[in-house]
Amino acid sequence: MPIAVDIDVMLAKRKMSVGELADRVGITPANLAVLKNGRAKAVRFTTLAALCEALDCQPGDLLRWEPEDTAAE
Repeated sequence: MPIAVDIDVMLAKRKMSVGELADRVGITPANLAVLKNGRAKAVRFTTLAALCEALDCQPGDLLRWEPEDTAAE
């Protein structure tokens, strides 16, 4: 998928655990793991906003676009 999720990077910068972030955002650690590992099909703007507030960052700090590997075609 061409959207990369960098929640791990922000967690490390903030020295915060997945469980603590899940509590602050109000989602389960399992759902946060799905998002964090790039397996989510979608993310609500309210969840994205809560993540940004809890991590004191911008949406672009958590999500970035990467071109798909054209060599595999």
